[in-house]
Amino acid sequence: MNLDVARDLRLWCAAINYGVLLCWFLVFVFAHDWMLRLHGRWFRMPVGQFDAIHYAAMALYKLGILLFNLVPYAALLIVAERLS
Repeated sequence: MNLDVARDLRLWCAAINYGVLLCWFLVFVFAHDWMLRLHGRWFRMPVGQFDAIHYAAMALYKLGILLFNLVPYAALLIVAERLS
């Protein structure tokens, strides 16, 4: 796998992951009560705790996207620039 393929792979992975994060956020905002009822079948928790868990999970997911997709993408851009 050459640098161009690896770089493009990281960029596509970041785009797909941000799409998943956006869908999660939109469902959380526009279907909050439905999500709360769905999760409430398995876990009993107050609304504030439910919101805090989702907010923290979205932040952790976003951090994972940055660390595992965008930082390596930037590093591959720098390496490819120095090699050419």
